[in-house]
Amino acid sequence: MSDAPTRYKNTPATPVMPEPPGSRARRGLSRPVAFASIAAVFILFMAASSAPSPLYVIYQHEWSFSATTLTGVFAVYVAGMIAALLVLGALSDHIGRRPVLAAAIALEAVAMVLFIVAGDVSILLTARLVQGIATGAAMTTLGATLVDLNPPHAPHRAGVITGAAPTFGLGLGALGCGFLAEYGPHPTRLVYALLLAGVVLAGLLVALLPETAQRRPGAARSLRPRLGVAPRLRSDLIALVPILVASWALGGLYLALGPSVAANLFGLSSHVIGGLVVTLLCGPASVTVFLLRGWPTERTLALAAGLLLVGTAVGLTGVQEHSLTMAAVGTAIAGVGFGGSALASFGTLARIAEPAERGELFAVAFVISYLAFSIPAVVAGFATTNVGLHETSVVYSAAVIAFSALALVAQWLRTARARNTDRRDRIAGVEDW
Repeated sequence: MSDAPTRYKNTPATPVMPEPPGSRARRGLSRPVAFASIAAVFILFMAASSAPSPLYVIYQHEWSFSATTLTGVFAVYVAGMIAALLVLGALSDHIGRRPVLAAAIALEAVAMVLFIVAGDVSILLTARLVQGIATGAAMTTLGATLVDLNPPHAPHRAGVITGAAPTFGLGLGALGCGFLAEYGPHPTRLVYALLLAGVVLAGLLVALLPETAQRRPGAARSLRPRLGVAPRLRSDLIALVPILVASWALGGLYLALGPSVAANLFGLSSHVIGGLVVTLLCGPASVTVFLLRGWPTERTLALAAGLLLVGTAVGLTGVQEHSLTMAAVGTAIAGVGFGGSALASFGTLARIAEPAERGELFAVAFVISYLAFSIPAVVAGFATTNVGLHETSVVYSAAVIAFSALALVAQWLRTARARNTDRRDRIAGVEDW
C-alpha cells in the first residue's frame, strides 16, 4: 500500500509547459479557452458513447435480437476502446496531443455516419466498434491534455473535470437520446445527426488548439500493446483498483441492461425512462465531483466506497421488492459513490504523474475501468438470456456490493499505512535531533 494520503496533500501544481513562440496566434485559442474546449470535447465523446443505450430496446423490437446480442453490441464498443487504449494510450506523449485527437474525431464522425445508415445488427456492430476505437484513442489524450492545460492557480481542476466529464457525458447522452427517441422524428437517426454536427465542431476546436506535448522519440515503439506503469506509481494505482472495479461495473450494468430492467421488471416502456435510468446514476455522480472537489482524497474514497455499497444494496432491495421508489433512491445513492470514486481516483492520477507518464497512466486506469465496465455486463447479457433478467440483476448487484466492501478495506489499509509512515518519520526526526 502507499502513503499517498499524506504525500499529496501539499503537492504543488504540475508546471504548465509554455507555448512555443507564436503558437497562440497560429492556433487561435488561449489556454483557458483551450481547457474549456477540451472539457467540452470530452463530454461530447462520452455523450455519444451512451446515446445508443435508450435505443437498444427499439433496435431489439425492430430487428428481433436477444439480450445476448444486445450485450454483444455493447461489448464490441468496449473491445474497440480497450484495443485503442492498449495500442494508442501513450502515442500522444510522443507525437503530440493534437494529431491523436484529430484522428479520434475523424473516426467518431465515421461512426456517427454508420449509426445513421444502420439497417441491421451488422452495421450497428461495426458502428459501435469504430466508436469504441475512437473513444479509446481520445480518452487518455483528452485527460492528458487537460492536465497539460491545467491553470497553476487551480491545481485540482484537471482532476475534477476528468472525473466529472465521463459521468456527466454518459448521463447527458442517455437522457438526451431518450427524449429525442420518445418525442422526435426518426428516433434511431436524429440523435446521431446532431452528434455528428457536434463532432465536426469538435474537429474545428482541435484544429485551433495549442500543442501542449513536446515531441519525443519512441512513437512506433509505443504502439506495441502493453500496460506499463512506472514503479513509483504502482502502489497508488493498485489501491484504487477495487473502487474502480466496483463503480465502473455498476455503470456497465446500467448502460447495458438498465433500460431493459426498467421496461421488463417495472413495466416502464418510455424511452425517456430508459435514458433516465442511466442519468439517475450519472447525474448525481457529476454533481458529487464538483461538490467534493476540495475534500481529502482518502475521505472521498472511503465515502464513495460506502455509498456504492449502500446504494447498490438499496437498489437491489427495490428490485427484490418490486419497489420503483426504492430502486431509484438506491441508484441515486450509488451515483454519488460513483462520482466520488471518479473524482478521487482520477484526481490522484492527475497529480502523481509526470508529463511524459500521463498518457500511459491514464490508459492503464481506463483499461481497468472499462474491463470492469464491459466484461461483467457481457456475462450478464448471456445470463439474462439463460436464467432471466431478475436473477442476473441480483447476482450482479451482489458482486458490486462485494467489490465496494473490498474498496473500503483497501482504503482503510491505505490510510493506516500512511499514518504509520508519518509516525515513523516523526520518530526518526526526533531521534536525529
